Amino acid sequence: MGPEQPERRGLFRRWGGAEQPPAGQGTAVHVDDAPEAAEPAGDDISEDNIVEDNISVEVSEDEPSVTPDPPVEAPAEEPLAGPKARTTSSFAPNSTGDDGPEHPLRDIPRPAGGFSPLRAAGPDAPPEAAMTLPRVLAIANQKGGVGKTTTAVNLGAGLAELGYRVLVIDLDPQGNATTGLGISHRNVQGSIYDVIMNDTPVEDCVEPTSVRNLFVVPATIDLAGAEIELVPAFSRELKLRRALGEVRNDYDFTLIDCPPSLGLLTVNGLAASDDIIVPIQCEYYALEGLGQLLRNVSLVRSNLNPTLDVRGIVLTMYDARTRLAEQVEHEVRTHFGSKVYRTVVPRTVRISEAPSFGQPITVFDSSSRGAVAYRELAKEVSRGTSRRAG
Repeated sequence: MGPEQPERRGLFRRWGGAEQPPAGQGTAVHVDDAPEAAEPAGDDISEDNIVEDNISVEVSEDEPSVTPDPPVEAPAEEPLAGPKARTTSSFAPNSTGDDGPEHPLRDIPRPAGGFSPLRAAGPDAPPEAAMTLPRVLAIANQKGGVGKTTTAVNLGAGLAELGYRVLVIDLDPQGNATTGLGISHRNVQGSIYDVIMNDTPVEDCVEPTSVRNLFVVPATIDLAGAEIELVPAFSRELKLRRALGEVRNDYDFTLIDCPPSLGLLTVNGLAASDDIIVPIQCEYYALEGLGQLLRNVSLVRSNLNPTLDVRGIVLTMYDARTRLAEQVEHEVRTHFGSKVYRTVVPRTVRISEAPSFGQPITVFDSSSRGAVAYRELAKEVSRGTSRRAG
């Protein structure tokens, strides 16, 4: 037996693909991997039954008779350390509730059958999930660094390439969507801060981009103080919703790039939206806050926006070289079903380079894997919805 492997939170190991039984109930040993003198742990050799690799050896005074036992699926509680021990499957749920890592999606409701309780997304969605225009979509996830701004910018560019008229609202005080579309903070006449705090009309703050049919309402550093300034404001959660009502019909899609928090700016974005698209980075931490985000969506739906729902979940920063990315994708798709878009956005250097040139990836490197992925995502999001006349 080799040295004991370090545990990975939320994951369990298997030996040769078989889950390991709890201590005290025998040890499943694969003959190909075990040394010749391997003995079952915790049992004496003189016991009536010795279990080794699903073969029951009955000890008697005469010759022992060997009969195969049916395979028994044992719960995975304690990992078996060994030279070939490896992680082969998904996150292990905490079935007892007493100790051990909890499944990151355990608290999110899911009906029997493994289908999402939310509306289905993707090309195979039922007709009732068809999108009507105009549409306001919030790109939201309270965890930072999961690809919200990248998705807002490049999804907007992909929709614009399809011929839709798209407006990107930069609601993040960092202003990354603004610079990612080639707009300088110093050269704008108005920003989303003026829209929310000074009741400036949205059309006075719209800036054109280098992409045809794609426009942006920029963010400046002034937006950083809006969270505090909104506290005493009247009807503070609905300011953006009322402002967008004046220009809603001027655009087919309005994408709101929400900040990585659950403060008043994010609440304004959710209250103003018809649907939410949730980017999820293919790592463990990205799953932990998903339940809290969906609970906040329920609160906004109950108190501010009765029609709000999650339109879809997009997997971002997928690194095919890692087993963890594959496991996260499996867990999310198993839990949410067709709610997860088929398109997976890969982790590529070209996507990271594009903002430094002030261009979406579809313009910066039109033939790259990232550009292809976001074009496909745009098709899934729009689902072939016909563009409006005029």
